[in-house]
Amino acid sequence: MNRIFDRKIILEDGTEFYGYGFGAKRDALVELVFNTSMVGYQEILSDPSYTAQAVVMTYPLIGNYGMCNEDYETDRPTISGLVVREFNSEPSNFRTARTLEDVMIQYNIVGIAGVDTRRLARHIRDEGTCKALIVDAQTPSIACLAKMRSTALPTNQVSVVSTKSPWISACANPKHRVVAVDCGIKHNIIRSLNARGCEVTIVPWTVTVEEVMAMHPDGLFISNGPGNPEDAKPVIDLVRALRGKLPIFGICLGHQLMALATGADTYKMKYGHRGGNHPVKDLATGRVYISSQNHGYVVDMDKLDPKVATPAFINVNDGTNEGLNYTGKKIFTVQFHPEACCGPQDSGYLFDRFIDMMEVNE
Repeated sequence: MNRIFDRKIILEDGTEFYGYGFGAKRDALVELVFNTSMVGYQEILSDPSYTAQAVVMTYPLIGNYGMCNEDYETDRPTISGLVVREFNSEPSNFRTARTLEDVMIQYNIVGIAGVDTRRLARHIRDEGTCKALIVDAQTPSIACLAKMRSTALPTNQVSVVSTKSPWISACANPKHRVVAVDCGIKHNIIRSLNARGCEVTIVPWTVTVEEVMAMHPDGLFISNGPGNPEDAKPVIDLVRALRGKLPIFGICLGHQLMALATGADTYKMKYGHRGGNHPVKDLATGRVYISSQNHGYVVDMDKLDPKVATPAFINVNDGTNEGLNYTGKKIFTVQFHPEACCGPQDSGYLFDRFIDMMEVNE
């Protein structure tokens, strides 16, 4: 049955795409990005790094396996919207607990289906990520453009998604205590540490050096998260003060924050890396791993002091930095997601490397 296009998404350059709405029925001003993963829409929907963004899903069928209780990456999704080609409201999967639309309605996430997502993804690739407005199809375009010009996208989204108070994720027979700074941490990072014998204390992004050291951790983890890394100044100050005092492992935003803390710089990419098929090269071995990624900023290797840190991984597609080893310190960070779920697990061994670093430190 053909449905009437009742919604549209208008980009800040005036380009319009029409479709029909699902999920929450509201207008949404968003940063528009795309993700090339074939599966994993639940993990994408619940990844805090997508806060205030709408994601164009390039795989054409979304919703077909529903939403499973065990697969969320956060308890309260903060993504703004999904843009899809075809939306399936009747999933077929024995693990399904709810439909995608049910969850989107609960968390006020807008959706628009029936969109030519191939054309839209190519537009973003050519023109870059941009502001967009998802509205009723009859809303005058001139009003939409005026609203986008007068309204800024939200900043400092780490403050929105970070835990408000410390909490502990325990495991049987813990071998190590890890303090994890929550900038928007994904559940599977915590699971990955627990599975390796780590009791993890998840702390707010505003945690102080004194509070961390009072917990007597064996290691410090800096998580992924949304937005411009320069907005997360408390975390930058924290890792700068703790550099050399604890083994430190950072992923995604954590990678960028450590770089900023040691005098390097970051910049915003044209359209970022978001998907489950990004090849990264280990510069020490020459081996290429397939990685899951979600980031719009990257460390500027031209401003990296080789006396402080050296590149450990690069992106095979565009040569951008994907990881750093810190000279003379028990610190390493990666831009991609070794905990990926759902996604490639090639680089899960990096958690083992963190464990080894803590054991050497004992």
